Amino acid sequence: MSLRDAVLRREFLKLSAAGVVGASCSGWQLPRLAHAAEGSAPRRKACIMLHMQGGVSQHHTFTVPEHKAQNQQIDTAVPGVKFCEHFPKLGAKMKDICLIRGMSTGNSVHERARILMHTGYNPNGTVQYPSVGNVASCELGVADAELPNFVSVYAGSDGLGSGPLHRSTPAYLGPKHAPVPVNDPAKGIENLKTALAPDEFDEAAKLLVEFEAKGQAARPSGAAAAHQANYKKALQLLHSDKMKAFDLEKEPVATRERYGKVQFGKSLLLARRLVEAGVPFVEITLDGWDDHGGADKNIKRRAEYLDPTISFLLEDLKQRGLLETTLVVFMSEFGRTPQLADSGYNQTLGAGHYAKAWTTWLAGGGVRGGTVIGKVDAKGGEVTDRPVNAQDFLATMCHALGIDCHKEYLSKEGRPMTFLGPKAEPVKEAF
Repeated sequence: MSLRDAVLRREFLKLSAAGVVGASCSGWQLPRLAHAAEGSAPRRKACIMLHMQGGVSQHHTFTVPEHKAQNQQIDTAVPGVKFCEHFPKLGAKMKDICLIRGMSTGNSVHERARILMHTGYNPNGTVQYPSVGNVASCELGVADAELPNFVSVYAGSDGLGSGPLHRSTPAYLGPKHAPVPVNDPAKGIENLKTALAPDEFDEAAKLLVEFEAKGQAARPSGAAAAHQANYKKALQLLHSDKMKAFDLEKEPVATRERYGKVQFGKSLLLARRLVEAGVPFVEITLDGWDDHGGADKNIKRRAEYLDPTISFLLEDLKQRGLLETTLVVFMSEFGRTPQLADSGYNQTLGAGHYAKAWTTWLAGGGVRGGTVIGKVDAKGGEVTDRPVNAQDFLATMCHALGIDCHKEYLSKEGRPMTFLGPKAEPVKEAF
């Protein structure tokens, strides 16, 4: 093998290691920037899902209890709806937010609950299910795109970790709908620079593709065909101008300053840029929410950057005409305990895992802002009106994105599968 071929193979392996190309054709979709140029076709729906890994205390964010609260309640833009004092800027955006205070899923084990909130199913060890992001990748895109249609961004960890970082599995939808990971929003998709000059790299790539095509013609193989396709995808990616969407330095300084210098704010800016460029689903994961011993001080610290950056994301999307078609979701795997005792591990407000009554919210994407769905008792420990389970929550997301959550797919074994079960229904009050 020549030195150039060896370098080319190494560059391709770097792309594979970064998650950009896999064992089969990776999930790129046609760029939606053409819609703006044409000025006629409507923009496709998209989703930015803010995944707070570890379990967000509803009592210190968006559902302050009446009984033994640790924080003051503040008014929001919607009369009668109150948030925790740490989130005044998001409170000012309440007219864009649909608050679901009646989440009740029953699963309070971290990794299992995360799978439940992403797929609608508790893991059973025998059947894997795709997440809502994988389904969005499948349903909101078309083939041969220059950008991925599901990007998973790690926004860092701020607090106590709660196990491995959640990564969605495409299951029966196939690996082309797996998420492309971004481990640092400031660096985008890493390993995209080649060791060869552009012209020399292109020449070597052309020779290598021709050589493998001859081998495939002589002895056809599915694996070899997938390998060839991945080389072409890698070359397309390396040459694509659309990769500029991952470069935050292309953004005006004033906008970068509004999103802030922390990794979470940079992740939100990257998500907005990707959605604007046509990526249908971006998941941002902020780890560290496993606040055993109490959530008050931790959330107060996090709110210093969460409140201004998330509220600016909503503002930025609206100013660019994107909020109407972009669903923003704030979610976690469960909530935290109501006040059970005056002291003790997991016995204080917001300390332990709690999946009986907690809070998520949606904004944009056609949902009805200024809405509160569900009520809880004075302690915040029981849903007293309109409980919402994981399947109905995901069905609500699908409805906002124009996805049929009951559509039938076929597994590799020919078994018919649907994303959600027959009883899953969107929360109608959200629309």
